[in-house]
This record gives sequence, structure tokens and C-alpha cells, in this order.
Amino acid sequence: MISKNPKPQPDNNESQDKQASPDLGSSSVSASHPGESNENSRRKFLQLTMGGAVAGLVSAAGMEFLNPAPALAQSQLTPEEALKELIEGNKRFVAGCLTSFKENLAILRNHTSELQQPFAAVLACADSRVPVELIFDQTIGHIFVTRVAGNFVTPEIIGSLEYGALVLGTKVILVMGHGSCGAVKATIDNSDVPGQITSLYQHIQPAVDKAGTDLEFAIKVNARIQTGLLRQASTVIARMLDQGKIIVLPAYYHLGSGKVTLLE
Repeated sequence: MISKNPKPQPDNNESQDKQASPDLGSSSVSASHPGESNENSRRKFLQLTMGGAVAGLVSAAGMEFLNPAPALAQSQLTPEEALKELIEGNKRFVAGCLTSFKENLAILRNHTSELQQPFAAVLACADSRVPVELIFDQTIGHIFVTRVAGNFVTPEIIGSLEYGALVLGTKVILVMGHGSCGAVKATIDNSDVPGQITSLYQHIQPAVDKAGTDLEFAIKVNARIQTGLLRQASTVIARMLDQGKIIVLPAYYHLGSGKVTLLE
């Protein structure tokens, strides 16, 4: 089940989090760390890039993007209710009492063929052990999922999540890391690998600079850093946060137990 952490503590308590069990809560990440300049540069880059990207998307979609049809912005849940739905779904997953498979898939496919109705969005790792819909016991059309190895923020990820929030009406976004993340481990090891796998490292390095060689701690720090970038680099999401229209939180998925822990 999702367990919510106590109110985040100042950065000088982060060493205690480093010693904690993966299922326990963690304090929030301060910006004052060796990777701060890289992170600030990324934030500025994302803000500048997204300005052009969103403008292009609006131009392409016309007024339908700025004024989505009521059928698209469908969710009548509040952000708090949407988060509760994810929490309850993860409880069912951990208990092995899934309900999503009981729904008639033929009806669901027909219902979602013309539109989608997600109430939540999740930025997750591409790892095959992280089946987002199963983890939260949700079915077709309920969760708007973006995935990349290392669950980090890029202009493309931000644009996708903005679309989910602004057009489709998602009320909560989770940035979810997971145990034994290979992308974070490779960044820690600075592995010499073929192809473009090393392109992932620059996005995860600020967390490694903060956490050092402690893999599980670095995974949690990365989720928090990426959440901060999403909150600040996206003007759309930042505005919705200010208006109380959405919740954006970091989370950690424990592979062994199936529990999702909120990191704030």
C-alpha cells in the first residue's frame, strides 16, 4: 500500500533517511548539493525549451488545446480524492485483491476508443518490473503513464504530463522511482556501455552527487529532484499547483512488497 511520510525535515536530517528501510519515509531534498548548478541549468533549459514546445503544441491543436472539450477534462475527482484512489488501489495490489480485471475489457475498449479518461498520471521508469496500472489496480483509461529509464524529466515528458493535466484533466502526478533501478545504478558506477545508454546519466547525476553510492537513497533522491523540476520547469503545472487543481508528489515502489511510499 502507499504509505505517506511525515512532513519533510530539513536537509541536515537526510543522513537519517539514508539509514532507513526502503519502505520508510524520507526527508525532502534541499537544492544545496554538488549537483545544484547542473540541476539549475536543467531547470532553466527545460523552462526555455518547454515554452517553445507548448507554443508549438497549442498552434498544432488550435483552440482545442486551450479550451478542451468537456468530455476530455472528465475527472470530477478532487486532487485529494484522486490520490486516495491510487492509495486504495495499491492496497488492493499488495493484498492480492485486484478488482480491475473484473471489468469487461470489451466494454472498456469500446468506451475508450474515442477518448481517454485518466484521473492520475505517473512518470515511471521503463523497467519491466514496474507495471503501473497493476500497481495501482487500475484498468484501461484510468492512468496516463509516461516512462523513461530512470524516471527523469525532459521537455517531452513535461509536454506529455502537461497534456494529461490540462487537456485530459488528471488531478495527481506521481514521479515514481523503484528499488534496484538499473539506470541509477549505472550512473553511480559510471558504466562504460555501448550506444546511447550513457545519455541517461546526465539526468540522474544530480541525485548521485547528492546521495553518493547508496543506490536506494539515490533512487529516492532522484524521484524528489525530478518532482521539483517538474513543478518548477512546467509553467502549466506550476499554475495548476498554485490553483490547487493538481498534486505532484515523488514516490518509491518497493519491488519485493509491492508497496508504494510517498516521499513527501
